[in-house]
Amino acid sequence: MKKSMAFLMAAMTAVSLVGCAGGTPADKPVEGSTAASQAADKGQESGQKVYPKGTITIYGTGSPQYRQQYFETWLENHRDIAPEVSVECVQTESMADSREKITMTALSGALEDLPEAAVIDAVNVMDLANAGLLLDETEFLSPLADQMVSGALNDGTVGGKIYGLPDSVRPQVLFYNQEIFDRYEIDPAMMSTMDGYAEAGRLLKEKSGGEVYLSYIDPGANTWRYWGRRGLMPQAGARIWDDQGNVVIGQDEGTKRALGLLDTLNQEGLLLKSAIMQPALYDAINNQQVATFYIGAFWDQFLRQNCQATAGQWRVMAAPEFEEVKKAGAPVSQYTVLLDKGDNVYRELFEQMWYDYTFDAQSKEAYVNSMEEQNAPYSNPVSLELLEDAFWKAPSDFYGGQSFREMEGKCLANGAENLVVTPQDAEADVIISAELETYVAGKQTMEEAIRNMDKNLKAKISKAEITQ
Repeated sequence: MKKSMAFLMAAMTAVSLVGCAGGTPADKPVEGSTAASQAADKGQESGQKVYPKGTITIYGTGSPQYRQQYFETWLENHRDIAPEVSVECVQTESMADSREKITMTALSGALEDLPEAAVIDAVNVMDLANAGLLLDETEFLSPLADQMVSGALNDGTVGGKIYGLPDSVRPQVLFYNQEIFDRYEIDPAMMSTMDGYAEAGRLLKEKSGGEVYLSYIDPGANTWRYWGRRGLMPQAGARIWDDQGNVVIGQDEGTKRALGLLDTLNQEGLLLKSAIMQPALYDAINNQQVATFYIGAFWDQFLRQNCQATAGQWRVMAAPEFEEVKKAGAPVSQYTVLLDKGDNVYRELFEQMWYDYTFDAQSKEAYVNSMEEQNAPYSNPVSLELLEDAFWKAPSDFYGGQSFREMEGKCLANGAENLVVTPQDAEADVIISAELETYVAGKQTMEEAIRNMDKNLKAKISKAEITQ
């Protein structure tokens, strides 16, 4: 599809979003009304493309209903081109679940039942792109690359083609409860290194009589997801595959460094065993039993939504560095992909909505203000221009006057490179996670877990295809 700079300039001057969704504004046309027809007539008279009646369906994890608010309001403000278009964000269990649903629907031949879009990560972008299920957005996105934060397009690119519209690029950070550290007279600055992080955990355990844990460990698949693939592995310079795609996780020094640290924290009793994003963990946080989270910046939304009892106590700093590597946390990118369903009639419409969400300051700020009022999720923009605005440096009461937004931007500096993603990584994640889950259950040592990862990857996958 050809995209001209005229379209981009038009998008930049498009009517801006004001306020949040939550009902149809009185001065806006409603679906099926005469006003809607009149708005469509105006769109046709001006030469703009007018989109047919229908629903844009988007698969997403977490709390996609909040993102839906942005799109609903955007559509209400653009009824001249979308008089009877609605949007539905469908919550899936995980990004892998989104991929599986999409794949099974496509295999059944029911392309009309595919969603128009899905919000997924790099592993699932590659899997769906290699299956031929995604629309190529290279021509649309290439002219915008230098307007976004460094690397915004990297993990959405497969085989030289860009499939992912950048949704967010968020750093790995360290959340810590300042009040807990003050109570036990421990300086959080010591956590600038991984060795210091472990030592802080020991001091917390000693001084609290075992009541306070450094962090948590999930008995399920999220240990690999958050501590492993997104956290310690890239930051430690670890590898699953070598440059030729051979399995090396069992002999890799970076893997031993990364999972060895996790083993130390776990074996010394510094981690509360609790599933993430579940009430038991939130209760422990509110009772000041968990002092830190080494995790992606997305954790902000879950603290604000579920841990208001500790409002004002939290601070954030760059992820601790391994002294041998001296890299901050690897950024975690999330993308919106458009599905190739034969005739995705809303492709250009969605691209316009994404453009405003990414680059339009007024609509983005109105949306974020609404999200904060609801203690709902949002992320820093990927637009370099927007990030320079004072709005993204405002102090936060939840973080004791610290600007979480500004810190999120700063924590992208000196970021480690993410693990190489291959077409085999979706399957590899299942294999690796199973061994970590067995480890957390106490049924094998970390050394055995790593050895079994290596053995099972070689037996079930043998070799990965390096395409990056």
